[in-house]
Amino acid sequence: MGGTNVWDAEWEVNEEQARTLIGRQFPRLSSKQVKRLGWGWDNTVFLIGDEYVFRFPRRTIAVGSIRMEGKLLPKLEAYMTIPYPKPLFYGEASDEYPAPFLGYAFVPGDFPIGLTEERRALSAETLAKFLRRLHEFPVQAALKCGVQQDHRNLTDIASRKVKLEGFLSKVVEHLSPEESGVIEAYMSRLQKDRVEAVNALLHGDLHFKNMLVNENGIVSGIIDWGDLSVGHPACDLSVAYSFLPPYARGVFFETYGGADEETKLLARLMAVYIPILILMQAVDDGNVAIAVEAKSNIMRALSD
Repeated sequence: MGGTNVWDAEWEVNEEQARTLIGRQFPRLSSKQVKRLGWGWDNTVFLIGDEYVFRFPRRTIAVGSIRMEGKLLPKLEAYMTIPYPKPLFYGEASDEYPAPFLGYAFVPGDFPIGLTEERRALSAETLAKFLRRLHEFPVQAALKCGVQQDHRNLTDIASRKVKLEGFLSKVVEHLSPEESGVIEAYMSRLQKDRVEAVNALLHGDLHFKNMLVNENGIVSGIIDWGDLSVGHPACDLSVAYSFLPPYARGVFFETYGGADEETKLLARLMAVYIPILILMQAVDDGNVAIAVEAKSNIMRALSD
């Protein structure tokens, strides 16, 4: 299992181990095919047959998040207007694997990469209804499930701006002069230092790599809920800027139930910040398609 104590351990799970661990605790799944779908910083993800997805934490820090998802995600069902991965199988830690793991219903769909603006606009009401309901979930009930409260200081614009400037210097050679010009102009106009705190339950990481669309390009699934947290709704509302074309934002905010200027300001900032992080990672991974999509998200966010 590596490491001198469990806190240092980075556990890697391969398909063979996943099959054994799942088969032992959930015998009815033991005949199904196990295929690794991918891995993030925190979890390794496997497709089981074609109906379930299992996530195994890779680091101690991810264990709390898996536990919290296991508690909170089932409670969200009555609030969900878009399919999401609902936990169905609760794997326990054992001698062979030191962490709990979760099995969810598989949510089908494609990532919204390279969609036309017209197709994107079709999801304005769908996304707004989804976020309106999610943000209505009682904050106290979420906190009882172990959700973190504003651990990212979302309302502190000044310090986020400093971070963003640091990230930009790292990716500037991957931007065209026009792109960096647009971003720099936006940054110099952004004078507000912070906004009033507002608390809502957030997906917390809403972007094109965590959204799925159907064959018409309409949003049909929201995945990867590991960043569920309580904080400013602008974090999630950033999709109005990164995902939707400017002409679809009116209907989005109308359906959502309105948003004040501060919220819109912060939402736009997050719509630049999140894709810049994705761009940095894509450049690092040499993933051209993701890098192109991240840049187009930023440019869309900064167009009116």
